[in-house]
Amino acid sequence: MTLKNDRYTYRVTWSEDDSEYVGLCIEFPSLSWLSESPESALMGVRKVVSDVVRDMGKNKEDIPSPIAKKNYSGKFLVRIPPEIHRTLAIQAAEAGVSLNRMASAKLSQ
Repeated sequence: MTLKNDRYTYRVTWSEDDSEYVGLCIEFPSLSWLSESPESALMGVRKVVSDVVRDMGKNKEDIPSPIAKKNYSGKFLVRIPPEIHRTLAIQAAEAGVSLNRMASAKLSQ
């Protein structure tokens, strides 16, 4: 049985080392499930997450919030070498846009 209102972020990928698909959950990076098909890898990791969440609840542990439920401000600080800062500032000035807009455009590529 999986979580009733499961809002966690899952991914299924091929594991060359295991020669199977691996199901992963972003909010629980230590959990995974191997299977011969991507569908069963997803079902397996969802079941493991459900079991872990249930156990964490019983033990009164903090349960991770799904990424989808989190609010983001749209701001974060990035430290870059001064040479890159200068290059971006020049590119922004040449394009007639703010440095913020230039950096945002490059990050979204």
